Amino acid sequence: MIILKKILFWFLLILSVNQVIILTRFNGAFYVKGLIGIVLTLFYFFYNFNPRTTEYPAEKLTKLSACYDILQASAVVFSVQALIYLSIITIYPIHWVIFLTNFAVSLLLCYFLVINGLIRSFTISRQIGLLLRIALLSFWWMPFFNSIFSTFAAVKIKQELIFDNQKYVLNQKRKEKQVCKTKYPIVMVHGIFFRDWEIFNYWGRIPEALEDNGAQIFYGEHESSIPVEQAAIQIRDKILSILAQTGANKVNIIAHSKGGIDSRYAISVLGLAPYVASLTTINSPHYGSDLAGRVLSMTPEKIVTKIGNKYSNIFMRLGDTQCDFVESIKELTPERCGQLNRKMTDSPDVYYQSVGSSLKSRRSASFPLNLGYALIKPIAGDNDGLVATKSMQWGNFLGILRPKGKIGISHSDMIDLSRKNIKGFDVMEFYVQMLSELKEKGY
Repeated sequence: MIILKKILFWFLLILSVNQVIILTRFNGAFYVKGLIGIVLTLFYFFYNFNPRTTEYPAEKLTKLSACYDILQASAVVFSVQALIYLSIITIYPIHWVIFLTNFAVSLLLCYFLVINGLIRSFTISRQIGLLLRIALLSFWWMPFFNSIFSTFAAVKIKQELIFDNQKYVLNQKRKEKQVCKTKYPIVMVHGIFFRDWEIFNYWGRIPEALEDNGAQIFYGEHESSIPVEQAAIQIRDKILSILAQTGANKVNIIAHSKGGIDSRYAISVLGLAPYVASLTTINSPHYGSDLAGRVLSMTPEKIVTKIGNKYSNIFMRLGDTQCDFVESIKELTPERCGQLNRKMTDSPDVYYQSVGSSLKSRRSASFPLNLGYALIKPIAGDNDGLVATKSMQWGNFLGILRPKGKIGISHSDMIDLSRKNIKGFDVMEFYVQMLSELKEKGY
């Protein structure tokens, strides 16, 4: 039924963009021609504003479906138009005035359809990659090529729609179970070079997925690049504030990258242990990052300092009150992490667990993680582009995630930074299951 509906809509769109030829060839009364023209024009604009052929229970899914329909329709209509004009030129010649008028009108209406699809896909879809976006922007005006790239985009959006719909259905089925409603609130602690911004969530789609399943989410809100001790102080103060706000007596910490070391310091050195039920570290360099050591050894100190000053200026303008780029990186070298580990004794009252991931080749990620992978691989083996897998283990080790396929999972994929769906790895579901297990353990 949906296929028939789509075919009908495509047919009406083709009639709409070619109404100059249709109306001049039609021998009916003037008012009948006018009525047909009005109906076709109204349908064309109605379709552009409301193109969906399938209704979904969630607004975002409905918007994705509409975007898919528009892209698919624009590819079909442009392709059919090429065949129509080929037929007119070779088989069914018409008066040149009618030909040129119809050509101008149809081209304008076809481009409007393409631009509509472009705007919708750029503003709604999260899975259309940068290269495809560039191709769409570069070739939207070029017949044949715009149909090809619109089809590619439609396929991506269809895959996104299927994935998001399955996710929505799954969350609705288990909504009453509240599988992520842990005994204690969740505090998510970011890694180096980032902040907890409202406009761009460091953790991508993960917090929303956890909250949909009952989790109570808070953030560490420490600054982007400060030494471990200073970051740990800010995290400790934030957690104490969360406890006062919620009335809870403990929290569960989920920390990524350097955030795992910062959190361990707060627990072991700054007296936060009585207020933490569990610490889960994600791709944290507990034994140091070989990349940090290599970068510092290969780069002249003047350049490192200059980059650090530039970085500090940018992030101070973005809200940081203190910033120490160089010292933050130095603390991630294996030597400095070894010193910190001797200082940070695990608390017997806190449940520690860790998990990591690995890339499969330098082609598995974009810059700078592909470069990081190539630099780390010869000296430390498997890694995620920033941290060697052997450095990610602390406490109860949940393992290294390696999905089937050629891609692997990068340092940033583990926090859904790019918001892209990875075949064989559902990052949101991974966190949902992890919190579900914490809940079962009584945390």
